[in-house]
Amino acid sequence: MGRLNPLIPMKHHLYLLLITLPGCATLPHAISASNPTNKIPDQHVHVASHGWHAGIIVNGNKLNRRMPSLADRFPKAEFYEIGWGDAGFYQADKITATLTLNAVFLPSDTVVHVVGFEGNPAMYFPTSEVRSVFLTDEGMERLCEFIESSFAKDQAGEPIRSSVGLYGDSQFYQGEGKYHLLNGCNKWTAKALCSGGVAINPALIITSASVMDEIRLSAEPPTQRVKRKRPR
Repeated sequence: MGRLNPLIPMKHHLYLLLITLPGCATLPHAISASNPTNKIPDQHVHVASHGWHAGIIVNGNKLNRRMPSLADRFPKAEFYEIGWGDAGFYQADKITATLTLNAVFLPSDTVVHVVGFEGNPAMYFPTSEVRSVFLTDEGMERLCEFIESSFAKDQAGEPIRSSVGLYGDSQFYQGEGKYHLLNGCNKWTAKALCSGGVAINPALIITSASVMDEIRLSAEPPTQRVKRKRPR
């Protein structure tokens, strides 16, 4: 990952960010439904907001079907909490201003954080806001496909381990895509939900609060929803 040059004005860093976005801004891509369905959503996932970051919680068996190596790494996991973010910032022992600025303004390498656990997600994360979202079978398949696409793979097609994770039984893996201001961790979560068929617009998402707001809105009747015109 590169570093900001303190001799270059911040507005120039922003300009450089904008002109380098086309080749890296959207990975991993949200997955669109090829055949829209009217089936009743009966598969659920959870979203956990930890303050600055919101992660996706999926049933372990569902994701293991696409990524059997996760079952080898987390043999007892009933659920996985998945997050995606800047490799330097996410894995740092100590967060500094330099790490933060680099993560925001310089397109940088990414990692996927996986936590394997058992039991009720809300009980496992008692200090976090945890909400449920219902998907169709097809939506669940697309969400798992999106999550799988977020992992960098080796020549054998297996996810590449990076370092030990942050809490519980967890692991960092090398990620796909570049992290920056306009392609952050919460936008990744929004793209995962969008892939699953949730009515959420990733382009409007920056903060974890905006993810949770959109989840609440998606559960309301359309006549009660408030249109979001700018990122939050």
